[in-house]
Amino acid sequence: MANELSPMPAQTFAYNFFNEDLEINGFEPERIKWLSSQHSIENLRLRLREDPRTYPELNDDNHQTDIVDEDLDGKLVVANIIHLNQFLASNPNITEQLSNAYGHGTLDFVSGGPPCQSFSMAGLRNRDCDKNSLPWEFAQFVNQVQPRFAILENVTGILRAFEQDGERYHAWVEVSKAFSEIGYVPLCLHVNARFAGVPQNRPRFIMLGVRHDIYEELIPTFNNPEVQLFASSIAFYNSVQNGNNPGIELLQYHDVVNENDLELFTNSFLAPVVTAPIEQVTVAEAIDDLRFNGEQAEPSEHIVSTANSLAHGNLVERHVLTNHEERANGDLVQRRFRLYQIMQQVGNGLAKEVRSVLKGSAETISDEAWTAFGEHDYLIENGNYIQFNTKNEFLDFLLRHPTKKQTQKALDPVSPAPAALSIPDDACHYHHDELRTLTVREMARIQSFPDNFVFRSKVTTGGQQRKFEVPQYTQVGNAVPPLLGRALGLSIQNLLNRL
Repeated sequence: MANELSPMPAQTFAYNFFNEDLEINGFEPERIKWLSSQHSIENLRLRLREDPRTYPELNDDNHQTDIVDEDLDGKLVVANIIHLNQFLASNPNITEQLSNAYGHGTLDFVSGGPPCQSFSMAGLRNRDCDKNSLPWEFAQFVNQVQPRFAILENVTGILRAFEQDGERYHAWVEVSKAFSEIGYVPLCLHVNARFAGVPQNRPRFIMLGVRHDIYEELIPTFNNPEVQLFASSIAFYNSVQNGNNPGIELLQYHDVVNENDLELFTNSFLAPVVTAPIEQVTVAEAIDDLRFNGEQAEPSEHIVSTANSLAHGNLVERHVLTNHEERANGDLVQRRFRLYQIMQQVGNGLAKEVRSVLKGSAETISDEAWTAFGEHDYLIENGNYIQFNTKNEFLDFLLRHPTKKQTQKALDPVSPAPAALSIPDDACHYHHDELRTLTVREMARIQSFPDNFVFRSKVTTGGQQRKFEVPQYTQVGNAVPPLLGRALGLSIQNLLNRL
């Protein structure tokens, strides 16, 4: 069973794994079920644009549901997890079906990524924010269905302390405590998708919860690195089980960028997570064959390897490239993008001087900066490229292109991309002849999605709708990179094979 809060990524899931096209007029889905909606299934188009914050409570007489008392095996349930937990609590027969994996004896694992805005360093970091309750709701779900393993994924901001009322809190420790209380030994990891072969620098927090009886069964199979991995985890678990309230002093997380910890990853069941610690995949390897202008390159070995690695019987096979429509950028924006490409090539140190002029906080640049920037050609108003002859000509060009945007930059073709964002305008293409933002497919490549995975619903959104809509760019940016997901799955499979 799968669960998704928003109907927009649910539409993508149904299309790829169920071959159900929810955009067909009159179509009634078989494997996607709404737990609660304001609209009947006959109004599917309204459901696909419904604000999840307005899903009716389950005790509301007006709520519409597709689920009464049925087998949810192989189904996608559209619901918020609070409602889902309430539903399972009042339907023990369905909970039991989940717990025994629909007749397969036991549930191997549950994975989830509770919304993490409040844990992010960019968020409010308010300990009492409603969004902060969702990791605990995830723990409640795990407690109800009792899988052997549970995976919780979150942003790295969860690792950093935040203060409230003069006290320091560590959300990752509190989440680990919640899982310890329900009988799971919490192994806390700071991983990076680029170490798993993803062409993106994407650090993430992962908590692997191991049900205590399964942990006890696995102990005789552990090698020395695996014993070290779990050393603080089991001490923390035992302390919680004994009624104590341990803090950060007792629990350790293992960081893949730490040389000593990297050896623990490499020499344990976590080895698939670090398949590419040295030779990491670059942006050019991921997307260079998708350029619109110039000679077309062949897909790189990375693309072919990714397609083979992620080939799965449950994913519908499609052989037409989708989600690769060129976005229209105006002349002014294209000129800025060319400037960003040059800034990326020159380097951040000297580029800071140019950014200061663009945002109006400086009127000139050093001779050293001018020497570096003067070597390149620039797109000008008439659509031609020129090199400026003097610093003053270049400064005049900069003053005609002011911008307050400090996050926009060009990708570096010979490095992994920065963490994929859900807003497409924050990064532009690296190639001289591609003065544009990335397409959905290019961003999906950087996230390691195979080309036959098709993103559905709106391409992008704006205004107040950003608060609840999850269009294609956001679906890509919010996802766990598939190659990282696969690596974590292989790690769990290694442990399952020992049982």
